[in-house]
Amino acid sequence: MSAEVVPLRTRGAEPSLSPMLALTAQGMNSVNAVILDRMQSEVPLIPALAGHLISGGGKRLRPMLTVAGAELCGYQGTRHHKLAAAVEFIHTATLLHDDVVDGSDLRRGKAAANIVFGNPATVLVGDFLFTRSFELMVEDGSLKVLKILSKAASVIAEGEVDQLVAQRHVETSEERYLSIIGSKTAALFAAATRIAAVVAEKSEAEEKALDAYGRNLGIAFQLVDDAIDYDSHAEESGKSKGDDFREGKMTLPVILAYARGDAEERKFWQDAIAGFRTEDEDLAHAVMLINRHDCVEATRERARHFAQRAIDAIAGFPAGAARDAMAQAALFAVARRY
Repeated sequence: MSAEVVPLRTRGAEPSLSPMLALTAQGMNSVNAVILDRMQSEVPLIPALAGHLISGGGKRLRPMLTVAGAELCGYQGTRHHKLAAAVEFIHTATLLHDDVVDGSDLRRGKAAANIVFGNPATVLVGDFLFTRSFELMVEDGSLKVLKILSKAASVIAEGEVDQLVAQRHVETSEERYLSIIGSKTAALFAAATRIAAVVAEKSEAEEKALDAYGRNLGIAFQLVDDAIDYDSHAEESGKSKGDDFREGKMTLPVILAYARGDAEERKFWQDAIAGFRTEDEDLAHAVMLINRHDCVEATRERARHFAQRAIDAIAGFPAGAARDAMAQAALFAVARRY
């Protein structure tokens, strides 16, 4: 592939996911049909609980990346529809498990599944969706696809455990944080995009390019998610404001605020991350400190860096609607406020 640098900013254009939605609309209709079919079970609680989350909104960006990647590669078949559904099932399973681990109240703007159905049912239905995803991979028949997606599932679990270990450790470094989100978020973005090149029988270089696109996009996406926790309202983000703060998660805005703060501010962060300062007034003080040191903007600036890397990764593919839509998706990921 030839390298062509594509600029991150497009003058006068507001970043939008619309080109990606238009590009993938037909393919995503088929993906959604697979999702609805394969979430069914003779045990009524399973589709009820799975549907609570799956039908509750969300961008479905990860399966969309599989469909968009197939378009970029000029793939004309349908294998990627089931694989995109498998990607969404992996993602949904991790969300269900995350809400139990975090004790979340909200997910996508409504009561989290664990609040409605309880923790045991939520964990077990998450397990069900994981197994469904592997059924879909096996049906595809490609050992290479199975290896990529199963490895991603393993890495995601490692990232979640690593985040749990780092929780309430105020000395967590930016390097450690990036490693965590590279595993728990970016790994599935990378796998979702890479498998499109596999089913299209593209070269190893093209596989790696799509992997790099997804990986960098995933890091940028998570950086912005973590910025939003200190920069938005629950009705915009679909989760309770300050969740990360109360759970003692060392996300980049906090890491930067702690590094840039004076002794008094650091003492506050030590107490807050340890779980001793979790009231609304403490959250307000945390937001004030983060704003004082421009940590949200600094986090977004790092996200823009990774978004540019994502765009550059696909510069060798032919110019056209697919490449433009995927570049716009990277722009949107860092510009969004929800």
